[in-house]
Parts: sequence; structure tokens; C-alpha cells
Amino acid sequence: MINEEFETRIRTALSATGVTHMEDIQSLWSGYGMICRYALQGSDLDSVVIKHVKLPDRAHHPRGWNTDISHQRKIKSYHVESAFYRDYAKDSDDSCRVAACYALDESDDEFLMVLEDLDASGYPVRESAVSFEEMRSCLRWLANFHATFMGRTPSGLWEVGTYWHLDTRPDELEALEDAELKDAAPQLDKCLRESRYQTLVHGDAKLANFCFSNDGHDVAAVDFQYVGGGCGMKDVAYFIGSCLYEEDCERYEGVLLDEYFSCLRNALKSRNSAIDADDLENRWRDLYPVAWTDFHRFVKGWSPGHWKIHSYSERLAREVVKNSFEQC
Repeated sequence: MINEEFETRIRTALSATGVTHMEDIQSLWSGYGMICRYALQGSDLDSVVIKHVKLPDRAHHPRGWNTDISHQRKIKSYHVESAFYRDYAKDSDDSCRVAACYALDESDDEFLMVLEDLDASGYPVRESAVSFEEMRSCLRWLANFHATFMGRTPSGLWEVGTYWHLDTRPDELEALEDAELKDAAPQLDKCLRESRYQTLVHGDAKLANFCFSNDGHDVAAVDFQYVGGGCGMKDVAYFIGSCLYEEDCERYEGVLLDEYFSCLRNALKSRNSAIDADDLENRWRDLYPVAWTDFHRFVKGWSPGHWKIHSYSERLAREVVKNSFEQC
């Protein structure tokens, strides 16, 4: 539950006479806090969602990674998410919808984010499996997000976005038993970091972080702990891998990339971007297998028995490593 100081902050920010806990939505990774829905009394808003982070004395990671590196990464991730909502979220329009942020507060061991209740705003559906049309909605969101922040310097965010970025995951790299992939890891990272076109990536664009309208046509995204600079293919490859099993990842790769790049072209055009869309698409298409392999590298070191380690990923990774990153 939120403390009295934070409750006063919420009431002041939203001109509310009262704040009442409605329900717990979910606990945060490794016991670092809770996301809850609160009802408001005397405010123009009926409800808000509060992300309350209370840093534990000792972390108990479900997969055994209980290191100072892990703890410090999580602390920074909450500073990053606060910075995103404070300095960047206002630039996301309805084409890449994010929750409005009404209040932010930080102390030595606590973070408070008072956010729009997306359920009440028309995005009440969470999916564990999606149709092609729903995937299109998410790819359209990603394309518009990437177009909005194309070329933006990630000040206050992760210099390199995504939660699996090599510099923040030395334990997982050390645990990786695939020698060729391990040796290739720095070059994979360099290839993606030095791509001519850089944007902000969501950094954890899995299906679970998208909120759908009732008809599935519109989506909003949540969880910006790992937003930062990067090649947009990192989000796209990770999103597709979060939705599809092995055979469908390969079967629908082309059509899903076509959909994303069609949306990206439209998004750049609508923003009067001077970027050469043909050059951007050619370069980023070539980097899709590199981005996929980069995440595959992380998963093999993090959780060797994970369901995402399958023959399609193995084959793609071998091809990328064998071809010595001709895409770069």
C-alpha cells in the first residue's frame, strides 16, 4: 500500500478528496513492488493506476540471478521509466498511445507513478494469444513510436534500449555455452548500435505489454523500464517472437515485416520526415535477423531450456554468424 506522503501527493495532483485501493493488478518482477488500481473521490477522474516500487533489502529472482548487477539494473530501469513519462510520453500521440502520467515521485528506496487507467480509457483487453489483425495493430504502434522518436537522443533513458542489452547482461553472457554465439555477441551489439538509423525502442515490446481496445483495432503500450536508443528491429523481432511459435515465426516473417514497414513509411510521411524511407527499410530489413540473433544470444545464456530456443532461431543465428554480419 502507498504511504501517507504519497497519498497526499496523489490527492494534490488530481484534486481528489480521497484515494481508495480497488484492486491489485500485478506484482512487479522479483518482488520490487505492485501495480494497483485506485478509485478517486472528488476528482474529474474515477480511477488511476499506480505503479509503486518499493526496493527490497534482498532480491529473490525467480531464475536465480540475484546479483548486485541485477539489482542496479532494476533501480536504473525505474529511473528510466520515470524519465520517459516525465520527458517523452507527451510526444506520443494516439497512433502510439501511452498512458498519461499525472504524478511522479521518487525517494531513496521508493518510486511512485500515477498513471491513466487505460482500461477506463478504452483499452481494457489483455491478450495471451493474438490474431493477425491484432498483431498488425501492435506493429502499427511500434512503427509510429519509432517514427515519432527517430533520431532522438535518449537523454535520461538507457543509452541502448532493451532489457537484454549486452552491456547490462554480463552474467548471462558468461553462462552462454554456445561458443560461436558467445564470440559473436560483441559484433552483434556493434552492428545494431551503429546502424545509420536510430530511434527510441520500447525495449520490452512483448504481447503482455500491449492493451487492446474491445475490437482489437487500437492498442496502447505500458512498461517503459527499458526504453532507450536503438534499431527498431529489436522491438519488432522481440514482439513477433513473443506472439508466435517456431513454425509461424518463419511462415509469417515476410508478411509481418511488410506490414511494419508499410506502417513506418506512413508514419514518417505523416510527420513530414526527411528520412529516405527506402534506405531505412533496406538497412533495417537486413538487421532483422541480427536483432533476432541478439535476443537469442541472451535467452540461451539466461534460460537454456526456454521455449523460444527452437530450430528457427538456431538456424537464423547460425546464418548470421556464418555470414560475418554482411548486414552491417
